[in-house]
Amino acid sequence: MTISVLVPSSVTREAEDKREATRKLGYIARAATIFRADRLVVYPDRDGDRGRFDGGFVTTVLRYATTPPYLRNEVWGMRDELEYVGVLPPLRAMSQTGSESDGSGSSRQGIVTEVGPDQRVRVNCGLQHPISLNVPPGMAVDEGERVTVRISSRRPVRAKLVDRPLSGLSVERTDLQAALGREDAGVRIAASRFGEELTVGRLATLAGRIKDDGMTVAFGAPERGLPAILGIEASAIEPSGEDEPADDGVEPTADPGFDLWLNTVPDQGSDVVRTEEALFATLAPLSLRE
Repeated sequence: MTISVLVPSSVTREAEDKREATRKLGYIARAATIFRADRLVVYPDRDGDRGRFDGGFVTTVLRYATTPPYLRNEVWGMRDELEYVGVLPPLRAMSQTGSESDGSGSSRQGIVTEVGPDQRVRVNCGLQHPISLNVPPGMAVDEGERVTVRISSRRPVRAKLVDRPLSGLSVERTDLQAALGREDAGVRIAASRFGEELTVGRLATLAGRIKDDGMTVAFGAPERGLPAILGIEASAIEPSGEDEPADDGVEPTADPGFDLWLNTVPDQGSDVVRTEEALFATLAPLSLRE
């Protein structure tokens, strides 16, 4: 099961300064991490981008936030976009294996600091010193590349490189159509106040699909919901009605890119639900099991 969260490049458009924009992105990364998203995708909203807080800024800060703390200085150095990363909340992401990243018997990210002879490399993976490891047969690594390290013991240190994708949340930048068209997109959901209200009955129907197929959930930006970003009228989003569900429990809508438009805060008490708030309000119920 794969979980993808999609946010627009204009997600920080209402931020008054870089500090506020950075803090907002930190809570977006927190929400995606808490609910074990696999991908956090930034899709373009060129009409909504404002000045310096564009897609490049958003992607850079999110990638920094999802980089393990012990690798941040080496990976990122000093960059203008990262001036206020001190306000980012810690993610404290759990290893995908289920064990804590600081314990033995865990997988963690490392960065190759030196490539030596005889298929050996030195890797910084947050231990006291970089460690020398053998490169598995058929695996090629370069200096500066991020790798997965399996630690079986910390005292003494016993570890090995493993040829598999990095665990945890990845940050990508691609267009909305491409993100929705992935083979592992699962149930494609547009989070919008103009969607169908999320009810107990609908959630029960969705839970089985999400458990089997995963989900991709897209969000809008401040003052620019998904209908505005996509250039469609809110009135064109036709509720399918729960009285006549489709065979798979997910009804098509006016936009062919999504399986379902969903309002996860049907009785909101504020005029505006911020994107980071909408992530928590949406991912929490959709993460429930049958």
